[in-house]
Amino acid sequence: EGTICGADARNWLSWMAVVHFVVCCFVSSMGYSVHGTVHDKSGKTVATLIGKWDKSLHYVNGDNSGKAKVSKLPSQGHLIWRRTTPSKYQTRYNLSSFAITLNELTSGLKVKLPRTDSRLRPDQRHLENGEYELANSEKLRLEQRQWQMIIASRMQQMGWKPRWFARDKETETYRYIGGYWEAREQGKWGLCRDIFGDEPC
Repeated sequence: EGTICGADARNWLSWMAVVHFVVCCFVSSMGYSVHGTVHDKSGKTVATLIGKWDKSLHYVNGDNSGKAKVSKLPSQGHLIWRRTTPSKYQTRYNLSSFAITLNELTSGLKVKLPRTDSRLRPDQRHLENGEYELANSEKLRLEQRQWQMIIASRMQQMGWKPRWFARDKETETYRYIGGYWEAREQGKWGLCRDIFGDEPC
């Protein structure tokens, strides 16, 4: 089970979705199924989620949690997401086209990213390019570098706080507090550590 909270420009908690992933069973037709409910800030159920995480996900307006079944989607259901048909040219890790784009790095995008963005990880890029020895050596280098940074800054003793998020004491979730998009627009990442580079920690 998982809880997802959303916000708009005026309110921190404007909606919440509670999603259940059904335990897979070989003899059950409910394998891979997902169902849940979406609530507004007053707690009222405004939509029901139905689907399977390996195929598609739909929503139905209102509270249909007692009626909706994954095996029989109501006629008033609306499509949220559907799995992309795999390419006939399979990748080494059988990734979908969507998964591949998550790590895509164009020249125009690269100049806008902070030095801490995971898309800049050199070992990850070497692995994608099939440069396995370089990927392994870079992975080891980064792991050693991370340990050095932890020891140097004593993060474990001092505590560590995200730069653009703060923990909400009431909901115990993290909310965006601003700063990222402003820094990205101005290209000012001076406060971000060079966690992947060769500079001393």
